[in-house]
Amino acid sequence: MENMISKSELKDKTVVITGASSGVGLATAEAFAARGCRLVLAARGERALAMAVERCEALGGTVIAIATDVSDYVQVQQLLSHALAFGGKIDYWVNNAGVMASGKFEEIPIEVSHQVIKTNLFGYLNCAHSILPIFKQQQHGVLVNNVSIGGYMPAPYSAVYSATKFGIKGMMECLQGELSAEENIHICNLYPQIQRSTGNMHSAKYSGLDFKVPPFAADPKDTAAQLLGLALHPQKDKFPDFSSWMLKTMHSVFPKLLVNTASAGMRLMMTLKNGESTAGNVLQPSVSPHRIYGQTLLPVPSKKTKIAFGLGALLGLAFFMASGRKG
Repeated sequence: MENMISKSELKDKTVVITGASSGVGLATAEAFAARGCRLVLAARGERALAMAVERCEALGGTVIAIATDVSDYVQVQQLLSHALAFGGKIDYWVNNAGVMASGKFEEIPIEVSHQVIKTNLFGYLNCAHSILPIFKQQQHGVLVNNVSIGGYMPAPYSAVYSATKFGIKGMMECLQGELSAEENIHICNLYPQIQRSTGNMHSAKYSGLDFKVPPFAADPKDTAAQLLGLALHPQKDKFPDFSSWMLKTMHSVFPKLLVNTASAGMRLMMTLKNGESTAGNVLQPSVSPHRIYGQTLLPVPSKKTKIAFGLGALLGLAFFMASGRKG
């Protein structure tokens, strides 16, 4: 999709991207920068933001960085003011900043769980509350939300993270209804699966968890291309790839089976691993590495292998359902 979008379509458009210092956020910033946008990059870590600015300027973007904690409404308002002073208007706002804490619910410190809610749910709320009045004044604008497949199905042993994603989905669907009479203002939600990004490396982990993302995780640059595409061609909800759609479909058909199986896998990892508890980037900015890609458990398979695996899983699901009907 990214290659189908011409540079002229986005030239000199002003884009605000939160969580832009690493992972999907950095990949998204680079995707917009390569098309000549005026970028306003937001994250908590100033050093990481400075590195992101250099990368985006090298790709042709005009860039400023504003250190921002999206869980703080005052800081979001300051980000908005800087963005308007920089671009004169704001064409696109990409909500991407997010944190995650995994482990047994009662073993995750309550201050960590509270901050996950503040960053993820309050962060998206704060940004939407700030930018939507501007879009109405301009009579145009697109708010793009990187929600995660977690908006449809819970992430095992990540109860509070899952609560925020379900909350974001509900909030944004309601706002889509409120704005349904605004022809040129759009709210778009993307529901990608787990990413091969630095997100897992930076996340909070408790209960002995020490894991890397599976090799079939999505490429953050592919997800960034989908976020870019939604900005130009808005639609309310989108699953960026076959894997995301399949996970959502499987959960809708066999919710308990899928959740219980995933939870059993996490329990096994907690038994086999003995990682040290860490608050990761929940209570403080992410530490190094500040890059797009993170570590995977095994070498990353080719796209053909991923497609073959996905088709095999879908055929297996179809066979299972057909067998159930015959019984």
